[in-house]
Amino acid sequence: MIMKSIGWLIVFTLLSVKASADTLKPFTSDGCSSFPDGTFEQKDLWLSCCRKHDYDYWKGGTYQARLDSDKALRICVADVGEPEIASLMLAGVRVGGTPFLPTTFRWGYGWPYPRFYGELTASELQQVKELTNAIDWTH
Repeated sequence: MIMKSIGWLIVFTLLSVKASADTLKPFTSDGCSSFPDGTFEQKDLWLSCCRKHDYDYWKGGTYQARLDSDKALRICVADVGEPEIASLMLAGVRVGGTPFLPTTFRWGYGWPYPRFYGELTASELQQVKELTNAIDWTH
């Protein structure tokens, strides 16, 4: 009887760990992480580019989605008149944004670590949708 109870305890524990591993945390953004959000004159010049990039990184997904997001960041920063900064930022996010390190700015940081590349399931996409509706884009 004790062994059966222990067995059920293990099963429930594993199920709860699996459930929490698939739970997306609310969106957060640290702006451009350790990089400035703009120039000395225009302190938030490319901040909106970084927030969009953070959104993509928060939800994660495939390797191609990350590559597309990183390229979109470069284009966005170049479009505000800073092509050299844009190239520097692209190099930084390609190296520093890997999902293989437990950083707060890694690809898929909204999910518990480890979370690597892969398509989001229908359930995960629903979580993204629900939490996206709660984002205050004005901050």
